Amino acid sequence: MAARARGPNRMRFWLTALATGLAAGYAAVGFRMAIFELQTFLYGADDVTLATTLASAPWYLVLAIPVLGGLVVGVLLHRFTHDGKVHSVTTVIEGAALHDGRVDRRAGLASALASLITLSTGGSTGREGPVVHLGAVISSWVADRIRADGMTARDLMGCAAAAAVAASFNAPIAGALFALEVVLRHFALHAIAPITVAAVAGAVVSRLHIGNVTEFHLPVSQLAFYVELPAFMLLGLLSGLVATILVRSVLLAEAVADTVTASLRIPRWVRPGISGFLLGLLALGFPHIIGVGYETTRSALLGEFGFWAAVVLVATKVIAVALTFGGRMGGGIFSPSLMIGALTGLAFGHVATALMPGVSGTEALYALAGTGAVAAGVLGAPLSTTMIVFELTGDWHTGVAVMLAVSLSSALASRLVTRSFFLTQLARQGKPIARGVQDYVACTIGLAALIRPLQPGDAPRAAALMAEGRVLEEGARLDAAMPLFRDGAVPVLAVLRGAEPVGLLHEADALRAFSAALVKAGREEHS
Repeated sequence: MAARARGPNRMRFWLTALATGLAAGYAAVGFRMAIFELQTFLYGADDVTLATTLASAPWYLVLAIPVLGGLVVGVLLHRFTHDGKVHSVTTVIEGAALHDGRVDRRAGLASALASLITLSTGGSTGREGPVVHLGAVISSWVADRIRADGMTARDLMGCAAAAAVAASFNAPIAGALFALEVVLRHFALHAIAPITVAAVAGAVVSRLHIGNVTEFHLPVSQLAFYVELPAFMLLGLLSGLVATILVRSVLLAEAVADTVTASLRIPRWVRPGISGFLLGLLALGFPHIIGVGYETTRSALLGEFGFWAAVVLVATKVIAVALTFGGRMGGGIFSPSLMIGALTGLAFGHVATALMPGVSGTEALYALAGTGAVAAGVLGAPLSTTMIVFELTGDWHTGVAVMLAVSLSSALASRLVTRSFFLTQLARQGKPIARGVQDYVACTIGLAALIRPLQPGDAPRAAALMAEGRVLEEGARLDAAMPLFRDGAVPVLAVLRGAEPVGLLHEADALRAFSAALVKAGREEHS
């Protein structure tokens, strides 16, 4: 029986949700501490001082560590994943939508370790994606242990994601919103309460072991006057373009790397090492691109870069992120988008304050708005991104400016990509999750329960359907059948096992199953 059934099992579900949140919170804190320890061992500095330390480090050290890290990642992924790729937030969204709230645990653990090595050895990505996926691995294990149904497993996955984000960034409100807005992609009441509890549990774990501190310490800023708001609208549009460039650069790098490695027959385990070499070369001139980048983000939020320095760092960071993802190294895209956003906002702020010195605020204020605006365009998550900027900085005085920039960036970027970086990746894999449940629910319905076994008089009909090419394999899903029904005049298909027909699939049965699945999904999203 599912853990969410009425009766005493409801209490068990709440306890399970809390335990899942605590476990995901500890996993996120442990992941963060492990990066600190390994990075300090290799570079002699953590991410807060890494760029400054690398500026005076020996060139061979800057070059060698990312290469070695990439090779280790390549061997690890080659050995423990079927496709040689790191699994991250995209996989979690897919698991929630298509796989009853579950992800592959073996590949998930390998991906977490690969991301840990990547982030500790110079990969230019972030830690939020790995911890969200690690939380999903935990929730999948729990869901299997309690034999949870799809809705319960998805809610537990949301709990784990919320707790992981909350613990990683000490941001419980943003963690809960991220789980609802990005992972589950709905705000059903049955999910909000347990996810909020899990997010609070994750934040408590973080504060017990790391402290109740914001990630970035900023001076309190004030919006100069409402006449300045049009400038933040322009910043939002610019940020949407930058977010689009970042997303498309990563996708282009992945496509180019796929083509090059295939044409040159480069072993897939070598690919991350090549990426590490290119990152090391780039870091010789621009050490700011190495690692998560919080030192550079903090400096940008404090207005410590000039206009051209900020512009150049935006370009080099985009290249570094594309190289990291294109090389199939680990990590997430959220932290890089924060850094790129802060630098974009700072560069825009230099221009705005020069043009309007009498009415404008500080450059740092624009950097803060840009931080959320670019991240929102990349993640397709304006609510959670706005909130996480506030929680990371502790600056709640600039809410109007941040919200305005975030909303316009999200609106523009969602039209230039498939809603977000994650959903664009899924769309390129042929998984139309961005278009809504009506487009992907058929992917979740197997044909086994819908097939009518062949009767003695059905053999001639099955042979005729086979001759017309109106056939499906027995293991196919309903999404493969629906186009065949739409394109043909005969409302029946032959189902094959190998080359032999084993049954018939009638359009009426397919539509009945499709309708039932839509009703079930609608009830889950509105209950």
